Amino acid sequence: MANEIDKGSDLYLNLLKTTLLGSIYPGLDGYVWPGSYPLRWLMYKLFPSDVVFFRRMSTKMRGLTWPSHAYSMVGPNRLDNIRFCLEDTIKNNVPGDFIETGVWRGGSCIFARAVLKTNGITDRKVWVADSFEGLPKPDREKYPADAGDRHFLIPELAVSMEQVQENFRTFDLLDNQVQFLKGWFKDTLPKAPFQKLAVARLDGDLYESTMDALSSLYSKLSVGGYLIVDDYGAVPACKKAIHDYRDANGIKDRLQEIDISGVFWQKT
Repeated sequence: MANEIDKGSDLYLNLLKTTLLGSIYPGLDGYVWPGSYPLRWLMYKLFPSDVVFFRRMSTKMRGLTWPSHAYSMVGPNRLDNIRFCLEDTIKNNVPGDFIETGVWRGGSCIFARAVLKTNGITDRKVWVADSFEGLPKPDREKYPADAGDRHFLIPELAVSMEQVQENFRTFDLLDNQVQFLKGWFKDTLPKAPFQKLAVARLDGDLYESTMDALSSLYSKLSVGGYLIVDDYGAVPACKKAIHDYRDANGIKDRLQEIDISGVFWQKT
């Protein structure tokens, strides 16, 4: 019976993953923004052949596109990483909740809630932290690494809290184990009403957003818990913030690659 339950959970989570990524209907999801991949985007526009389509799908599967309809842009490897980190902390009784800082349409948080539900966990929360107004305009004087960043100009990155809540409802996963923190990280995270985290996932793109999250959350991350960084390989300013914080705090825990963009480490 236990094996049948495990297989059922795997089937459910794999189907949910495919749905959240918009891969359940190949070819129907467009792209809202070429992002940091203008040459690839131009090739897709100029050569809309089947070969290019499969290349596009490969790129999408690695989480390098911004889909127009899917609930997440992170790709399957980074969703699998969320599941691994959560289930490892459950297995090893590492205390604390899950938080994502920067949620877009909520796909990663929806998946995290599903992982808790399939594991029968009722005493851990999923914290959904976002401005729900897009990214902040870079403070070039205080954070020079963010100079020239243009994410704040992209309206598609601003998804309302009400829409994210509705996305949770779509999968019947909005309940009292899902809590929302609305506002800029510098304002909401220092006073967030939780004491311990088992998994913290950072997806704020900017140096400022990444550093704000680390400064407020890392001390609450339990030993044995996981710190995940979505934009490490995609945004140089984010990578710099990670290394600046690790160096300043003497963090030597091994940085592990998830895919071309994401990394994580276990707090020891």
